[in-house]
Amino acid sequence: MSRVAVARTYADTLLELADRTDDAEVWLGHLDEVAALYRDVPSFRAFLETPRVSLSDKRDVIRGVFGDRYPELFVRFLLVVMDKRRQSLLPEIETAARELLNERTGRVHAAVTMTVDPGPELKEEIEDALGRVLGLEVTADFKRDPRLVGGLIVRVKDRVLDGSLRRRLQLMRRTLIEEAGSATTTG
Repeated sequence: MSRVAVARTYADTLLELADRTDDAEVWLGHLDEVAALYRDVPSFRAFLETPRVSLSDKRDVIRGVFGDRYPELFVRFLLVVMDKRRQSLLPEIETAARELLNERTGRVHAAVTMTVDPGPELKEEIEDALGRVLGLEVTADFKRDPRLVGGLIVRVKDRVLDGSLRRRLQLMRRTLIEEAGSATTTG
């Protein structure tokens, strides 16, 4: 089974547990914090991954650190992830859980890359336009990339909508080359 499929299975379980408390968004926030620790704090990641620390000691530390901070059921979920040696999947589980929750609620996440930082009005306008096209509520993260020259690139799940000026120029160049090639063969 692929990492993505395993992460999605754990994410689905997490959301089922969260549904018992009607706090799926809150639980996702908790998972995001733990996944960020794993991803961004090398000492935390090394602690969870090292075979030199027993699973029992790891469980004790996780309970001690997160036990007062998060719901007991959430902490038990983390312990099961560790018991199954799937802690390296925490960032993927978080991503999969967010996608599953978005699917359940009719929302989708988009990554929008532009040449400039858009203001709040332009962000809202882009999200609304994407929402109309996709038929879903869209929340977008915006990133600046001056190499685009102009336009924007939108990523939604595994789809890429490339409306950048660079892409348009590439298409125009290809068209001109094809037309020049066909003109020399007919002339």
